[in-house]
Amino acid sequence: MQTRSEITTTDGVKLHVSISGPQDAQVTVVLAHGWCLDRRTWLHQITALAGMGRRAPRVIAFDTRGHGRSGATRLREATLARLGDDMAEVIRRCAPTGPVVLAGHSMGGMTIMEYAHRHPGEFAARVAGLLLISTTAEGHTHTRYGLPGSMANLLRAGETFGAGLLARSGTWRPHRAVLPALRPALRWLLFGDDCAEEAMLLTMRSLGRAPLRSIGGFRESVGAQRRLDTLAELSGMPATVLVGDRDRLTPPACAESIAGALTGAQLTVLAGAGHMLPLERPAEVSEALVAIVRRATRDAKRARRAMTRPSRCSRAA
Repeated sequence: MQTRSEITTTDGVKLHVSISGPQDAQVTVVLAHGWCLDRRTWLHQITALAGMGRRAPRVIAFDTRGHGRSGATRLREATLARLGDDMAEVIRRCAPTGPVVLAGHSMGGMTIMEYAHRHPGEFAARVAGLLLISTTAEGHTHTRYGLPGSMANLLRAGETFGAGLLARSGTWRPHRAVLPALRPALRWLLFGDDCAEEAMLLTMRSLGRAPLRSIGGFRESVGAQRRLDTLAELSGMPATVLVGDRDRLTPPACAESIAGALTGAQLTVLAGAGHMLPLERPAEVSEALVAIVRRATRDAKRARRAMTRPSRCSRAA
């Protein structure tokens, strides 16, 4: 059973949160979606986690500020730093105790890195596993849009300029009317060799719900982020990194640098896949997430048994 609620952040933005799974679950999974998308990106993974039966985790999926059903963001708060703080607030209020597994797609993965950077103590105490999907820790360093270098630089300059204009356009959503015309470009940019109609339609509906301020406002922060040093401090944490070899926004070089910094992380490159892996390759993403949850659950049980086992001194007494 899924419940929906809202939490109000410290700066007054209402975040829409969906919670499912058993209340007494050993582990809580928190799902963070990508830029201009919403929590529906994770529908296949939520179903897969519910199918774990008695080992099913508690699952929290929330719409990032300025996305989905969450409230609009002020332009000055359209930053990854603020998203990292938002994730901390969601976890504190909706999953105040117990181990947490974090899964992030695209900007959602970058949000996880900001949470780790800005709240290292909380992160270390709570997080038991990571799934980073089609994301980067180096901003737009490796983004070439599948184009030659000079053309990619020209497109980035135009994109950055356009994002600045959109950022100042407020909460309007006039782009809904032009989405059908943009469909071929979105199909090429976001997906790989195959694209199910359901996945394409859901992506377009999510984009159509995003205000122009959100589409443009987060661009500067996303392009500037550098968090490889933060990941290096998390070495040894159970983690999986997924990327498609046709990803034109966060190509395999992004995932390789993440896996290189996050010692012990498992890197998987999916042949023929693009940027929208949770929708494009749902089985592979779900399998990776379930595996991390199973490991976190086993670790939680071992820790609980260790805490309840009598010490030598108590046995001697």
